[in-house]
Amino acid sequence: MRLTYLAFTFSLTMRFFSIALLFPIIVALLYGEYTSVLPFLTSAFSAILFSFIIKKSVKGTEKVKSVNDIKKSEGLTVVTFSWIFAILFASIPYLFFGLTPINALFEATSGITTTGATTLTHFDYPHTLFFWRSFTQWLGGMGIIVLFIAILPQLAIAGRQLFFAEAPGPTEEKFTPRIKSTAAALWKIYAGLTVLEIILLKICGMDWFNSVCHSFSSLSGGGFSPESNSIAGYSHTIMWIITFFMFFAGANFNLQHKAWTKLNPLLLFKNEEFKVYFSMVTIVALLLAFSLFSNMHYTLSDSFTHAFFNVSSLVSSTGFCSIDWAKWDYGSKILLFVIMLFGSCASSAGGGLKVTRWLLIFKIMKSEMMKILHPKAVYNIKIGNYSVPKEILYQTLMFVSFYFAFMAISALLIGLIEKNTVVAFVGSVAAIGNIGPGLGNIIGPMGNFSDLTTFTKSILIIDMLAGRLELIPFLVLFQKDLWILKKN
Repeated sequence: MRLTYLAFTFSLTMRFFSIALLFPIIVALLYGEYTSVLPFLTSAFSAILFSFIIKKSVKGTEKVKSVNDIKKSEGLTVVTFSWIFAILFASIPYLFFGLTPINALFEATSGITTTGATTLTHFDYPHTLFFWRSFTQWLGGMGIIVLFIAILPQLAIAGRQLFFAEAPGPTEEKFTPRIKSTAAALWKIYAGLTVLEIILLKICGMDWFNSVCHSFSSLSGGGFSPESNSIAGYSHTIMWIITFFMFFAGANFNLQHKAWTKLNPLLLFKNEEFKVYFSMVTIVALLLAFSLFSNMHYTLSDSFTHAFFNVSSLVSSTGFCSIDWAKWDYGSKILLFVIMLFGSCASSAGGGLKVTRWLLIFKIMKSEMMKILHPKAVYNIKIGNYSVPKEILYQTLMFVSFYFAFMAISALLIGLIEKNTVVAFVGSVAAIGNIGPGLGNIIGPMGNFSDLTTFTKSILIIDMLAGRLELIPFLVLFQKDLWILKKN
């Protein structure tokens, strides 16, 4: 890896991330929360100072004008460390509001990775902090690096390696000839849907501040809310609006862009992944509604509203809750846990294992069983009209193996530390899938992660980051060959 390229890119990304740290200051001035200005000025200054130091500390960095020939290994390193540095600077403001260093780091990681797990034990904080929590999720939802690719000319050509390093899916999907144009198009549809949700929530009775924060958190698949009870207490109309946008937060944004630009929503249902995603959400939500109506004796309206809301929330890894479903019957909670494992679509703001990978796993299993019956037959595995190359199939199996191994190791370690199997297993699933709340009273929908030990929080922080980067960029860092450094 070339140090000058790494230093140049780190310096560039952190310089522009410092601008994002200034946005909460506008909120602080609007609400007269002048004491909230200093935390974000300090964090922004720290990011700029870091950018300056890293550029000056590596000789030759100032001569680099672009990184057009950046290598894949360098792209993976840049993406991973850009997220780590962003989390560190995003955590600084929390320290000014009384959070301990580990809780501040946990909250910042949960925000940037759009997990939505929280350590806050009360919600008596200024508007500025709640805006920052939701805003970090909005930035992380589509991807920090994808945003930089869209707006920074220095990354126009090199963006391909960074783009797919930040969101390594089963296929490298782009819908415009230039990656910069693809990144810009994704952010346009993302921002457009956010504005639309803000307007709809305001029309239906939510105040402007909460409309903005909840829109940021739902379109990003995040789940942070300025309210201690999340969405509980709002009208069914507001819940259905948020349900709609959470559902599409978990859908493929590339596909949504095609549907919007061609003004043809039926294009969505020509995509195999979306059809499976839509069918799974609908089936599980209907089963859950029936369970709530029969076992919890909810009204028909409450049953359908809470079922579709919470299923959409968990499948998109948002983590909003409309009610304390920790008090539901066992069967209802099992349905929610199933949908937690299912995950969202590729190229979405959601987390989890992703629908495409589940599709490939089942198709690989079917293919192998057919080979037993017909050994000489040749089977071509497809996703829609796309024939999946063998290397992609191997990568998918590798990813799934790493995913569950990572989850199992985390659960084992947390179980030994916390002496609580539910917290260990569900907490690991919720963290690595970037879902947020888990099951039970401790880390459930109305609970928080504050009482967990520092070691457990540290493990979950690693899980959240690894899950958001989809493991591969994170795991590559542990390969010694990566750390052969060159000056040029």
